[in-house]
Amino acid sequence: MNKKIKNYLTPLLPLLAALLSLLLYFALPESGKQKKMPHPYYIAFLITAVIILAVSFILGLFFKDFGTKLKSKLPLYAGLFTFLALLNTLVSKTRLLPVLYFPSLDRVCGLIWTQKLFLLKNLLFSLGLLAQGFIYGLITGFFTGLALGYNRRVGYWLNPVTKFLGPVPTTAWIPLALSVFPTTHGANVFLIAFAVWFPVTLMTASGIQSVNKTFFEVSETLGANTFYKVFRVAVPASLPQIFLGLFYGIVSSFATLMAVEMNGNSQGIGWYINWQKSVMMYDGVYAGLIIIAVLCSFILTLLFKIRDKIMVWQKGVIRW
Repeated sequence: MNKKIKNYLTPLLPLLAALLSLLLYFALPESGKQKKMPHPYYIAFLITAVIILAVSFILGLFFKDFGTKLKSKLPLYAGLFTFLALLNTLVSKTRLLPVLYFPSLDRVCGLIWTQKLFLLKNLLFSLGLLAQGFIYGLITGFFTGLALGYNRRVGYWLNPVTKFLGPVPTTAWIPLALSVFPTTHGANVFLIAFAVWFPVTLMTASGIQSVNKTFFEVSETLGANTFYKVFRVAVPASLPQIFLGLFYGIVSSFATLMAVEMNGNSQGIGWYINWQKSVMMYDGVYAGLIIIAVLCSFILTLLFKIRDKIMVWQKGVIRW
């Protein structure tokens, strides 16, 4: 395909996919099995997404870097719109899937809109719980990994303990945590912290141990003390592995968050998903899963941005 034609067609791909979705939505008759919604919530979501993309594309004309990144993702957005169009057609216009477990996109979007304040309240609760556990796990894991990687004597005693406790699934500790901690909240924070602690410890220790010994010898020759060698030589050199441990820790913390909120909590996104499942409202289950997926993706993207800012000296060297 001619490059000029391709450049003109690429921005139109999401719009064409959105038009396909509109055509399928209005042209094909409903199966009659899905609950009829008072408003076309899915279409409202689709139009909002197209408007946001259009505004972003206009902004990209003035900010070249942003425009280049956006243009590379337009086929992906078109694919997403096409997938939603086909999915909505399958669940709303046919009788192939059971309605109870596969609600229409109108129902899912409608639930998110009508319960937005309640969902926001639960989301904020989950974020607070996640932040507490993540911070404790990050600090503990970083210093544990630092001690394991730098000091052989500490590693001799602590390494077997880490290898014994770390691989145990976090959910296996739920009964013990609920027995030991006086409150459910404290137990949940501990479990999330534990989920973060192991990958951060493992990758930090691995990063410290892989630092070239020549760096330490040169710094010692120049008069560096232990503090300088650890925090100005070892830690910067092992930042790629530390960030990798953070990525693993975030994913583990989200999985643990969902598990612990289903045990004894009365709020939070995990509790909301479990509650909606218990009353057989699977549109609420999917709404909760979408919120968690978007939140996790946003936090990981933010961490990538922070990594790129901190590790400018390795830009283009490491590929994730």
